[in-house]
Amino acid sequence: MLRDGFWPLGTVLAGVTLLVNRIFLQEELYPLRWISPGLALLAVMVLYPILFTVYTAFTNYGDGHLLSKPLAIRVLEQRRYLPEGQALYDYVAYVSPQGDYLLWLVAPDGSQLLVRPEAPPEPVEGEPPEVLEGYRRLSRGELIREGHTARLVQVTFGVGEHQFRVSDKRLGKAGRYIQRYTYLPQEDAILDNATGKRYRAVEGSWVAEDGEVLQPGFQVFIGAENFRRLLTNPALRQPFIRVFLWTVAFAGLTVVTTFGVGLFLALLFNPPEMPFRRAIRSMLLIPYAIPAFISVPIWVGLLNPQYGVVNLFLRDTLGLEIPWFSHPYWAKVGVVLVNLWLGFPYMFLISTGALQALPGDIYEAAEIDGAGPWQRFRFITFPLLLISLGPLLVASFAFNFNNFVVIDLYNQGGPPMSGTPSPVGHTDILVTYTYRIAFASGRGADLGYAAAITVAIFLILVAITYIQFRYTRMLEERAEQL
Repeated sequence: MLRDGFWPLGTVLAGVTLLVNRIFLQEELYPLRWISPGLALLAVMVLYPILFTVYTAFTNYGDGHLLSKPLAIRVLEQRRYLPEGQALYDYVAYVSPQGDYLLWLVAPDGSQLLVRPEAPPEPVEGEPPEVLEGYRRLSRGELIREGHTARLVQVTFGVGEHQFRVSDKRLGKAGRYIQRYTYLPQEDAILDNATGKRYRAVEGSWVAEDGEVLQPGFQVFIGAENFRRLLTNPALRQPFIRVFLWTVAFAGLTVVTTFGVGLFLALLFNPPEMPFRRAIRSMLLIPYAIPAFISVPIWVGLLNPQYGVVNLFLRDTLGLEIPWFSHPYWAKVGVVLVNLWLGFPYMFLISTGALQALPGDIYEAAEIDGAGPWQRFRFITFPLLLISLGPLLVASFAFNFNNFVVIDLYNQGGPPMSGTPSPVGHTDILVTYTYRIAFASGRGADLGYAAAITVAIFLILVAITYIQFRYTRMLEERAEQL
């Protein structure tokens, strides 16, 4: 990994190996042997991806720069070309039971050669037989159908100056293809052996003096350039700010609406004398039991402008035709309503549990003091619920801040914003916006910039979570005074 330029992962694996060896070899660390597999997996599967994402945010990692520099050089040096004046040979391919190949070559002048990998060519005469030294002759159809041509292209036949390779562009042809590009370490440049042109390494790209760029490039460290683009480029900053504000609004509205509906239903079915209480409670959990990738497409069908049950009902009763997917405002309303359906059972469940844990003597004292139902809820029930449910509400906010599934399945972030250089829609939140930049833009993946947005999302969530926990601590101090 270090040789190929993957030093972050190589370093982590080396560190994990040393740590595990020390735990097993040092007697004082004997208790850690039981958790060493978990520590190793934590480092490789959790810690490394986080650190690599942060590192990627400071690189040009993306289409055209996906490889490390050693791998990019290796890919270029594997390319071959047929020099001018060199003849193309017709060939007949043979395969052994072990999957090895040899070629029977026929030159334009009629001379014939038998070539094997890493062996000198042998002159032959006559017609190519069906079986040769245990090798079976391949028909033209077998070469295509069974993928032999793709494997033959990777094999070099012959040795030294008499090396032959199968053409990847002309079926049934082979020739003396030679190496097209050579890396010059002293100049840090790629030499094109066919034209003599040199491509020098410039910020992760191989660039010639006339401006021509040779692909693939390689990943390099570019500092805070991705963050600078995010903060200073108006074309990128404007959609990011709009997406960020909608992300906060979406997460906040989801928590408020789902908690409000869930708490209302929990209070409604909390009295023991409520008939069919257990059955109703069980039915209210059904939306929570159905996966979102099933529920959301069903809701998309229900809200269909032409055939959806909801729109047909609104049209027949109120004369309304709501564009749930094409209008920016109504698309946002629709995705919040769908997320309300998915999220209120969870809030109902935790609110029901929290209500049953509240001490009854406080309510008895409040009734004696003359407090009514609203006063008891406002000054006793609600503050005490927020103390116990506060961390869960913070977790719900953080989850919906990155709720990729609902946004993508509802309308893939649409309707699209106009006049933006990056693909973004009006209902996109930061995580779906990052995904489209990194993988689904159709303009090439910009993973470095996407990683910079991911780091920004992380910092934003840290700040919001800190503020919310401070608010929860204030509620705890208030409850202690009750």
